[in-house]
Amino acid sequence: MIQTDSPQRLLSQIAQSIARISDRETKQNIAAYTEILAGLRFEKDLIQQFLREEIMQESVIYQDILQKGDKQGEERTIIRQLNRRFGEIDSSLIDRIRVLSVEKLDDLAEALLDFSEVSDLIAWLNEQEEN
Repeated sequence: MIQTDSPQRLLSQIAQSIARISDRETKQNIAAYTEILAGLRFEKDLIQQFLREEIMQESVIYQDILQKGDKQGEERTIIRQLNRRFGEIDSSLIDRIRVLSVEKLDDLAEALLDFSEVSDLIAWLNEQEEN
């Protein structure tokens, strides 16, 4: 058990414990969990002094968080482009866009360049749902 009043000492001890884990996948996931939880209590600079970010970045948990962030950013950009082109898009269409996979969002980002009216978006979404 690790006990200390010093954040530096605590993170150092945790980092040393993580470094001793032999299974790479387990080490990556524990590093990711640790960095996420440490972020609730400590400053980023302090965490980065002790936890190797490259190990955490290989974690499936970390990759999942990144993918969700990328998807949200892509959704936001597409919705902004559609709103700029056609005015405020109906919320039911926005809901249909938000359930698209990252691959389908990429396809929509290209397809929307050819849309001349909202009905083109509706037809595209209907086609995706049929496939």
